[in-house]
Amino acid sequence: MHPLFLLFLLGLTTYFIVQRVSDETRTPTWLLWVVAMMPAFIWSGWAIVNGGRKAPPSYLVIIPLMVCLLLYWFLIQWGRVSSNAGTTERQEATTTKQENADPPSEMPILKPIDKSEEQSLQTCFPWSIYYLQNIEYRPQAVICRGQLRSKPEVAYQTIRENVEEQFGDRFLVVFQEGANGKPFFALVANPYSKQSPGQAARDVVTRPALAISLLVITFFTTCFAWLQIVGKLGSNNGFVQISPDVLVQGLPYALSLLLILGSHELAHYLTARRYKIRATLPYFIPVLPLPWFPFGTFGAFIQLRSPIPNRRALFDVGIAGPLVGFIIALPLLIWGLAHSEVVPMPQNPELFNFQAFDPKFSLLLTLLSKLMLGSVLTTETAIKMHPVAVASSLGLVVTAFNLMPVGQLDGGHIVHAMLGQRAGAMVGQFARLMLLLLSFAQRYLMLWAIILFLMPANDEPALNDVTELDNRRDFWGIVSLAILLLIILPAPAFVTNLFNI
Repeated sequence: MHPLFLLFLLGLTTYFIVQRVSDETRTPTWLLWVVAMMPAFIWSGWAIVNGGRKAPPSYLVIIPLMVCLLLYWFLIQWGRVSSNAGTTERQEATTTKQENADPPSEMPILKPIDKSEEQSLQTCFPWSIYYLQNIEYRPQAVICRGQLRSKPEVAYQTIRENVEEQFGDRFLVVFQEGANGKPFFALVANPYSKQSPGQAARDVVTRPALAISLLVITFFTTCFAWLQIVGKLGSNNGFVQISPDVLVQGLPYALSLLLILGSHELAHYLTARRYKIRATLPYFIPVLPLPWFPFGTFGAFIQLRSPIPNRRALFDVGIAGPLVGFIIALPLLIWGLAHSEVVPMPQNPELFNFQAFDPKFSLLLTLLSKLMLGSVLTTETAIKMHPVAVASSLGLVVTAFNLMPVGQLDGGHIVHAMLGQRAGAMVGQFARLMLLLLSFAQRYLMLWAIILFLMPANDEPALNDVTELDNRRDFWGIVSLAILLLIILPAPAFVTNLFNI
């Protein structure tokens, strides 16, 4: 594929990612996009000048990447909207719009509270629950500060019910920890109020026809993808006539991949519905199989269209998808590896050459491959993977990416729910740095590291963002991070030596 076309696709994707950072900084989006794309511009220029025949030298890869990532981070910090504790809390109070909620331009404006309403508001805070000390008026929120005198969940439930009794559905009640560690309440305009302009249009959430259509299209693209993976579509990626034989060849791969991705998103959807969170049906993203991306789909997603009520719901919605996807993918991978073949290792093995696959890039894949194939798998052999094994391996890769504890990924939701918003953001910053360092040993992780650095580090707060999780959920959060490490970490030398791989 021509480098300019690849550059166009990368630029378009990068622009949508950079746009997500616009709420956190005053730095212009176009400037962040140029800095983020500069390494790609340099590498594409090298490829065009040399006709793609010569790889760029290491210094031309590492130096632009490191410099531009540091400059990107500096520009975000330099243009931060919040520069002190007071403005930080103001930003927190106005971040209740969810990651996939309606655009800010459609958010209703907060109507001022008059004196009589202020007296009514004060009665919503019983002194034995939350002793209200002062009320601050902000352009998009009413901040209520005081002393917490009960359990956070009791305080939130009581005050939310009192506010709803006094003001109906006019406000969303947000409960967060301030910069000083003291929890405060904020009343923000409710975009889902029945009196809100355009609410009738926003009520349309699920679109079954669209979801089914995308599923059917993705089924056909993934069936054809298997032919691309095994090299039967030809180097020119020419048109292949749809026939039962083509579908049958790609059926094991397509069904396995759709099952893993679909169960992942369906778990998110059902968990969101259990907590009465408005959510779309799972939407698959079909893509024509190409030599540089032969998999037939970019995955699937759902959109949350209403606020997440508390950290418990945030955790459950976040962990449900990767956990269910992993539970589905693991037995499929074991079965697929048991039906795979062992072939001689090529002289220059490629990472995702599924006709001669080297599993050592992942500790989990190494252990499972040796378990299922036994002594025939050695340092001189590779695996010709069964279609089900290929699909489940890709499913594990998708699971690992979603479990990265950064921003609005599933892993970001998990650490936010476990540790709180600020601590979760710090873990995300650390994870991005560690992944970048690991990517110099595991080259396939380089793209992940770049994408994660472009994404916002902060996750959106839940309405009750103070109440902590129970020990059971903390345990499953640790399990999810262990699964991430098992998938992305390469097999250490003592493991490969022990198993002679």
